[in-house]
Amino acid sequence: MPIYEYHCKPCKRRFELLRPMEFADRDASCPTCSKTSRRVLSVFAAFRKDASTGESSSLPAASGGCGAGDSCCGGACGA
Repeated sequence: MPIYEYHCKPCKRRFELLRPMEFADRDASCPTCSKTSRRVLSVFAAFRKDASTGESSSLPAASGGCGAGDSCCGGACGA
């Protein structure tokens, strides 16, 4: 089951729920105030290891690195 992220406007809280995919488009009840909350786009981070230094660095999701829609997400790009 996927984890979906929600935002409650009345109490300004973000929360996650583990729900079946058939509930993906449904609103959820806020665990703090019980008001109806809308699903929001979840943000993720990608990390890579620099081959020359061995140090890890983070890449913003939209930077063009793995996770930005490239076909290298399976490791084929060598990043």
